[in-house]
Amino acid sequence: MGSKLRILGIETSCDETAAAVVSRFEDGSGLIEADVVLSQLDEHSAYGGVVPEIAARAHVDALDSLIEEALVRAGTTLSDIDAIAATAGPGLIGGLLVGLMTGKAIARATGKPLYAINHLEGHALTVRLTDNLTFPYLMLLVSGGHTQLVLVRGIGDYQRWGTTIDDALGEAFDKTAKLLGLPYPGGPEVERAAAKGDAQRFNFPRPLVGETRLDFSFSGLKTAVRQAAESIEPVSGQDISDICASFQRAISRTLDDRIGRGLLRFLTEFPQGDSMPALVVAGGVAANQELRRTLQSLCDRHGFRFVAPPLGLCTDNAVMIAWAGLERMALGMPADALDVQPRSRWPLDAGAQALLAYGKRGAKA
Repeated sequence: MGSKLRILGIETSCDETAAAVVSRFEDGSGLIEADVVLSQLDEHSAYGGVVPEIAARAHVDALDSLIEEALVRAGTTLSDIDAIAATAGPGLIGGLLVGLMTGKAIARATGKPLYAINHLEGHALTVRLTDNLTFPYLMLLVSGGHTQLVLVRGIGDYQRWGTTIDDALGEAFDKTAKLLGLPYPGGPEVERAAAKGDAQRFNFPRPLVGETRLDFSFSGLKTAVRQAAESIEPVSGQDISDICASFQRAISRTLDDRIGRGLLRFLTEFPQGDSMPALVVAGGVAANQELRRTLQSLCDRHGFRFVAPPLGLCTDNAVMIAWAGLERMALGMPADALDVQPRSRWPLDAGAQALLAYGKRGAKA
């Protein structure tokens, strides 16, 4: 494998505090030497969502010890680290400040270069670590804060093909769960209830299905769920399961149409030779098995490889931040100055037109 580069990664963009040590070898392969993530679920569950001030304080309390634990697990010290990579956006500004300032302090104290990483780029590049994927490929990012279909052409080279015009998909799951009295986080609870429900009982709308644009919309679907629940009050446990199953089915049908059109566009713009095109899915909602089956079936029909990193690397983590830094470092891209500032909003595709979309977890552009 030859010599290697080793980076300490820091992630504090939302409600997970994470640190990781990752190496990259001359042949482009990588090694996760340590991966430490501390969830703040217990701190936020009573509020039904992430409270930014609580999240920032929790990052302050935990980050130093997590970095120390990551270094111990990797059997290394800061003197043996080649660079620091910290999430600089997008995300909750308080959390971003904690992680980026910590990264700056370590970089200044050790004289190591600092890479201020776009959290979304971390998601986009993870599959190059886990599956050695080559450019170009499509990425579907589905989380509580983002729903985007992005063409990944190279390091720092991204084109947004579609985005949500209102709620992110994970946000729609959480709001539906809250409406039905299910615990937070809502995604796993909706999926669990749906497994016992009749997906044919409610005919929920499938927003934007049939349109040539590749954007998404979930606010109207969420409203339809509320109206269905109100029409049969008081709802029973079986009613809740049927609503969840019907909601999940509408989501699956919507993604089948939206992503299917994206796959056809990709084939038109990038005629394939012997290599198989790929669709990558990332973000917390990627854990939903019904949606995974939909995307796998869609890829099978269109001749695409369906790629999903391990679940722990789909959700927020520092491994992806470290790897994005390594990718930049390997290309000889310059490190960031220590006066770099965090950005609560930081689109991957800077040239993409901003849409009128802002949800509880931030901008959706």
